[in-house]
Amino acid sequence: MLIRLAHSPDPDDAFMFYGLSCGAVDPGPYRFEHILEDIQALNERATRGEYEVTAISIHAYAHVRDKYALTACGSSMGDNYGPIVVAREPLRLEELVGREIAIPGKMTTAFLALQLCLGRDRFTPRVVMFDQILDEVAECRTDAGLVIHEGQLTYQTQGLHVVVDLGKWWMQRTGLPLPLGGNAIRRDLGDAACDEIARIIKASIRYSLEHREEAVRHALKYGRGLDTRMADQFVGMYVNEWTLDYGERGREAVRRLLADGAAAGLVPPVGEIVFYG
Repeated sequence: MLIRLAHSPDPDDAFMFYGLSCGAVDPGPYRFEHILEDIQALNERATRGEYEVTAISIHAYAHVRDKYALTACGSSMGDNYGPIVVAREPLRLEELVGREIAIPGKMTTAFLALQLCLGRDRFTPRVVMFDQILDEVAECRTDAGLVIHEGQLTYQTQGLHVVVDLGKWWMQRTGLPLPLGGNAIRRDLGDAACDEIARIIKASIRYSLEHREEAVRHALKYGRGLDTRMADQFVGMYVNEWTLDYGERGREAVRRLLADGAAAGLVPPVGEIVFYG
């Protein structure tokens, strides 16, 4: 059975799926085709149920829960760190109110967290490709930028300042990590296949963690502006014990984020959340 495995062309996702892509992990009765697209595009495709397995923003899951379930592995957690808002000069959080902020997509978890943090409709979002946001801010084309992926480590090279780290803000608010992304699997594959595929993906993640040096070398090909040390640091931030399994605390973080989003009228209520594998 062909399983299209869609994920972002980023160091953490490349690291996660290295075990499968290099042939070290037994794919079982499946043929995995890796499809690389940015996370906003994947979120939008998930609304149409296009891929059997896809990386997804936890924010977006609330809009596709009729088609997809989450796998227990594959999460990207911000454990007291996460997406950041940057500006050209030091600002207080409240000084973002009324400003234009470049965002990487309206279905990203970063955008949901920023709305929860600042308040709905208290700033003007403008969607920009995630890897262009730092330039938009540095070159005075927007007031501030919501930064995900490796930009969280490279923003200082452009003389920018952090206004808020949303992972830290969320930890102070809830005592929980911020669940940014996960893997979603299409429900119409059936329970048995969903569990089996999730276990294969978990084996790939485990292989990469156990063969870190070679997996980081592979991931470096997708690390825009990162050297080996920074790529290893970035991978460590988002591929770790949380990625092997959410655990109960991680599951609670997902439930809390989506419940808070629903209470604020930002996402539909999700009901019970199933984690395969």
